[in-house]
Amino acid sequence: MKIKKILITGGAGYIGSVLVSDLVQKGYFVTVIDNLKFEKNSLSHLLGFKNFKFIKADVRNKNILINELKGKDLIIPLAALVGAPLCKKFPKIAKEINYNNIKFILSKISNNQKIIYPNTNSGYGIGKKNSYCDEKSTLNPISLYGKTKVQAEKIILNHKNSIVFRLATVFGYSYRMRTDLLVNFLVREAVLKNKLEIFEPNFRRNYIHVKDISNAFLFSIKNFQKMKGNIYNLGLSNANLTKIELAKSIKKIIKNLKINIKKNKSDPDKRDYFVSNKKIERIGFRTKVSLNDGIEELYKVFKINNFNQNKNNY
Repeated sequence: MKIKKILITGGAGYIGSVLVSDLVQKGYFVTVIDNLKFEKNSLSHLLGFKNFKFIKADVRNKNILINELKGKDLIIPLAALVGAPLCKKFPKIAKEINYNNIKFILSKISNNQKIIYPNTNSGYGIGKKNSYCDEKSTLNPISLYGKTKVQAEKIILNHKNSIVFRLATVFGYSYRMRTDLLVNFLVREAVLKNKLEIFEPNFRRNYIHVKDISNAFLFSIKNFQKMKGNIYNLGLSNANLTKIELAKSIKKIIKNLKINIKKNKSDPDKRDYFVSNKKIERIGFRTKVSLNDGIEELYKVFKINNFNQNKNNY
């Protein structure tokens, strides 16, 4: 069955607004459910397209969800409380949206309907110092965010027409901008203050541009039969970096940047790992936006707009 009609929950968010834009412009019929809590205009540029439908609603509204699930070839559940700090602040809502809502969706769809689910690779927790985490590595989520996403992944995989992506830390410009994500945050700090204070500098992460996440979803739609029933790490293979290495990458763009190491501060999000993305690369997917290109993009964006009105950009 060819995928034509797509339902995306949380489609007005940081990843969703980029992905929805790409899907609509490629001719897919896309329905988005989003409560627009963080940004009201991230999809306004699509309202004139006849193949785009927007519903302003909380994804926990079961009547709306049941109605919109009908007849859809593909469901992409992006709606979530994202990030360790936000989930810690609102644990009940995090469980309702990040896990219970996924369980409800699965109970209402047919075996023929397809799902592409974005997990986080923060589920790896703390990796071994001298090895990469791959899709067979043990999951050890530390935060409530990681735990709810891992729980959702497990039940998603019971649905045979499913694909799971474990996303690296995302960066880059989006119609619904976030400044709390690590690369975005550090570049913004560098532009505004011309200095960075780095703590726990040897904590490791993998990174990926938001546009490449959209590219991966488009790739998986076209290659669904080949990819279904599998988990894929999704990140830049040449961007497994420690925090201090990331800071030095930013300094290559902002030459006079000062970097200070803070020894008396700890990161509440304790994840620390390098990730292998070979599995998805073996089936033909390649990222297009390098870390350096993304930093240059962010540098230009923050020189024009520092997004100061969004203090808690979750």
